[in-house]
Amino acid sequence: MKRIYLLAIGALLSGNALYAQGTLNDYQRAFSLSSNFKDKVFYSDVNPQWIGNTNQFWYVRNTPQGKVYVVTDAVKKTRKELFDHQKLAKLLASSAGQTIDATKLPLQELQVNPTLDTLRFMYNNYKWMYLSKKSNLVNEGRVVKPEYKYWNEWDDERVGDPVVSPDGKLIAFIKNQNVYIKDNLFGKEKALSFDGSPGEYYSAYIHWSPDSKKVAVMKFRPAEKRYIYFVESSPAGQIQPRLHKREYAKPGDALPIKCPCIFDVATGEAKIPSMELFNSQFELRGPEWSSDSKSVLFEYNQRGHQVFRVLELSAETGKVRTVINETSKTFVNYNRYFRRDLANGNEIIWMSERDNWNHLYLYDRKTGEVKNQITKGEWYVRDVVQVDEANRVIYFSANGMVANEDPYLVRYYRINFDGSGLTCLTPEEGMHQAWFSKDMKYMVDVYSMVNKAPIALLRNATNGKEIMPLEKADITELLKAGWIAPEPFCAKGRDGKTDIWGVIIRPTNFDPNKKYPVLEYIYAGPGSQYTPKSFFPLLRYHSTIAELGFIVIQMDGMGTSFRSKAFEEIIYKNLKDAGFPDRIAWTKAAAKKYPYMDIDRLGIFGGSAGGQEAMMATLFYPEHYKAAYAGCGCHDNRMDKIWWNEQWMGYPIGKEYAECSNVENAHLLKTPLMLVVGEMDDNVDPASTMQVVNALEKANKEFELVVIPGSNHTLGGDYGDHKRYDFFVKHLMGVNPPAWDAIKYK
Repeated sequence: MKRIYLLAIGALLSGNALYAQGTLNDYQRAFSLSSNFKDKVFYSDVNPQWIGNTNQFWYVRNTPQGKVYVVTDAVKKTRKELFDHQKLAKLLASSAGQTIDATKLPLQELQVNPTLDTLRFMYNNYKWMYLSKKSNLVNEGRVVKPEYKYWNEWDDERVGDPVVSPDGKLIAFIKNQNVYIKDNLFGKEKALSFDGSPGEYYSAYIHWSPDSKKVAVMKFRPAEKRYIYFVESSPAGQIQPRLHKREYAKPGDALPIKCPCIFDVATGEAKIPSMELFNSQFELRGPEWSSDSKSVLFEYNQRGHQVFRVLELSAETGKVRTVINETSKTFVNYNRYFRRDLANGNEIIWMSERDNWNHLYLYDRKTGEVKNQITKGEWYVRDVVQVDEANRVIYFSANGMVANEDPYLVRYYRINFDGSGLTCLTPEEGMHQAWFSKDMKYMVDVYSMVNKAPIALLRNATNGKEIMPLEKADITELLKAGWIAPEPFCAKGRDGKTDIWGVIIRPTNFDPNKKYPVLEYIYAGPGSQYTPKSFFPLLRYHSTIAELGFIVIQMDGMGTSFRSKAFEEIIYKNLKDAGFPDRIAWTKAAAKKYPYMDIDRLGIFGGSAGGQEAMMATLFYPEHYKAAYAGCGCHDNRMDKIWWNEQWMGYPIGKEYAECSNVENAHLLKTPLMLVVGEMDDNVDPASTMQVVNALEKANKEFELVVIPGSNHTLGGDYGDHKRYDFFVKHLMGVNPPAWDAIKYK
């Protein structure tokens, strides 16, 4: 067995010696690629900003001579410079005490007033106001950075400001965990509730009824919180390490329980409902008053995510009824959320995947029945841009409506509430992004593809007709620098019928007569779609490593979003699937078309969920994946954040969690593996990686571990990039990487 292995390695080495991949020159080119491609695309990155309620917008033109701030009038179809660049640069340089190039004005968070004579922006941690007609620049003081709040904390709703009633006569507030009101005229206080306690209190977020006669508030029962701890080994400013603590709920943990309550401020009468329709809570949102002050709406996301309800609590009877009931045998993907309560008080627009595709529905609020399905077909609503209630029109983005092209490409549409009048506003093939004027008469449309440079147009937002061209990206210099466009590639998935879409990235010195080992970049799961679709001169994790002599691929297998629900939910309670049967079929199809892709030397890498999946590839498909680089992986779903894992893996915790665990399956490792973790990762508990390490060591498995001191959620940063390069060059090319000190970094 050893002799066969040595012969194979010998053949690999002789082949790579012939092709000379993974050399010092390849490394030098990889590390230089970012600087070589920088500032090589002009008239791109159009990011228009509509100015107030006007039909004017400004954006930055990236010309070969530098940045030019321009303003366009959609009615007059004119464009001009927004201000005198030389004059502002001179004033800013004088005030800031720095040299400033007028062609590189660094105006952050620029705001322009409707008359175009007042500009406000930030520069060098100060706020500035420029009065262009007076040529006057005013320093408005330092920028106050918002206080950092950790994203994974559950709000316990104990603290909140007093709330004034709509008629201004009363103030509602929390005192001693109970609801109080105070008369603004006489200052007299009155308790509305009496049963609040530290362990079951009333939320400080109080909601007045429009008629000022009632308040709605959640009664809140907190749950014991889980924390993760990690040690910062090398903190700045001190020698000794520092211990950190973060709130971090994990699958199966107890969660807070809420109950909406309504109090009559005159009588003190309380309406406390039965919790039968919302008794197994992941989250309860609301309440929101009806315009007639007769009821409140609130939303119930059931633990396990198989039920999502919009509920109504009557302020008159205290009874709760279901307005919208969303159910699924797998999961309700509540991330695909849109709800709009119409001003008429009788209708609600709701988004749902109930017919296997993501669509909009018009509900009768009074009866809880669907009046009509607004959008319909084998395509996917992405986002609602605007609801025009007066004309009963919806503006939205969607993908998959055009046959015989990449189904992920986003276009913009309008449609009437009754489902009639569907109109495409952006017909050209491409990934579109649109910005609409306040009155919805005009839109700026920027579209591109991964292999086609961006085009920016001004359009009529009613019918999509082009009003005037804005910019067409010039990539002449990028092509001179050696850029090769990624190739969109489609092949059939596991069932032999479903199209799987991905991209193929080749090195700038690509030679079809060579053989190239292949690297797959992976991130999967129903949270989104991950393969790049828009134009980027440099794909951060793909382009540079390709320069070493790899073909790099990425695709969206089954289990990702924006196709059908059936496509998405194939991973339910089975995250280890990760679309691998589709990925393998896709990769084999690509190698059949392009024989220079040597998929017998296939590696895989990713971070976070992608780190988990990269390691899974080597555990469950070692005959296909020959090496894996796994960064900051959530290697056991019981160790990771509650919301991601309970949604896809289910609740209560079942045997499936162990079946999908890299820790439980670590003994299956047969191929080279590099694990990377940031010691201060508060997105995925670093202990998740260390538990894999523990399991691998106990199973007597060989692997590599890279710990990045001081780092948060990471694929390794610059250091990790270099380690990843060396790892794959060594294990897939059979080449000893060049010494680090021989490489000149740019």
